[in-house]
Amino acid sequence: MPTLTIPTPHMEAKVGDIAETVLLPGDPLRAKFIAENFLKDAVQFNAVRNIFGYTGTYNGKRVSVMGTGMGCPSIGIYSYELIHGYGCKNLIRIGSAGALNPDVKVKDLVFGMGSCTTSNYVKQFRLPGDYSCICSFELLEKAVAAAREKNLRFHVGNLLCSDMFYTPDMPQIGTSWSDMGVLAVEMESAALYSNAAAAGVNALCIVTISDSDITGEAMTAKERQESFTDMMEVALALA
Repeated sequence: MPTLTIPTPHMEAKVGDIAETVLLPGDPLRAKFIAENFLKDAVQFNAVRNIFGYTGTYNGKRVSVMGTGMGCPSIGIYSYELIHGYGCKNLIRIGSAGALNPDVKVKDLVFGMGSCTTSNYVKQFRLPGDYSCICSFELLEKAVAAAREKNLRFHVGNLLCSDMFYTPDMPQIGTSWSDMGVLAVEMESAALYSNAAAAGVNALCIVTISDSDITGEAMTAKERQESFTDMMEVALALA
């Protein structure tokens, strides 16, 4: 693995600026929203490429939040630098996802126990077989407890991490992801889970369902940016 110099090519933070627990929304404006509405004494540590990052406290515990952009390559860069350059130990992706299962409704939470993927990101590790991308059970257990305490509607299971947002409209051949029990589709979990596993740190993907391939329902962009407060509070409870 390459040796990182601090600051990195993508982050202007100094050593010690970032907490061991970091929330990772894809949208940098969602990071700004969390810092302004949930963190006490938040200090901005990054604005390179408009990827905003902040560190503050939540219920007396130090926590950071930083945007990652979209897709495996983008979160792959930021999660690698956070782990190997800044010593982050608990990386929690919070974002939106599309439902693939009829039992998963818009605004439900999904905790990604595993991440199936169409991406070649994991293949870059050159493993002698197919790697199963899974989350940290420690973080998952805490997230489930927090969701139950808040009486939230949630699901635990497999996510599909896709490289394509606009997928070709092609006839189905063989078994579908939904047939295999996959709950929802997003674009970052496989890279996060594999980077974390390779480094021996914790990762969890928590998503809110913003739209459904089953019902056709969808939230607005503003709702996706600012209304995922249940997901944010569950993630912050893991700090």
